[in-house]
Amino acid sequence: SVQEFMTFTSQLIVERSELGSRASVKEQEYLCHVYVRNDGLAGVVIADNEYPQRVCFTLLDKVLDEFSRQVSKMDWPSGSPATISYSALDGYLSKYQVWPPWM
Repeated sequence: SVQEFMTFTSQLIVERSELGSRASVKEQEYLCHVYVRNDGLAGVVIADNEYPQRVCFTLLDKVLDEFSRQVSKMDWPSGSPATISYSALDGYLSKYQVWPPWM
């Protein structure tokens, strides 16, 4: 399924990325933009080739910064969507789903 593809690909890309790195990786017809912070927190945006790379990394910066303020660092390694509540993600995804995000 699409969800399984996204989860597997995201995990693989994060595992292969170094702390403090940003990268864009082509996978099938998508670009996977990954940001792994120095503290180990990571995020991935999967977008088509037309979505601006700069916007993907801006989104990752905002989401990871806010997440790190709201969720204890002790919960990051073992957390999952079922155990960590981070409701702001839905708002970010809605806002950035269409380019430009103000449309």
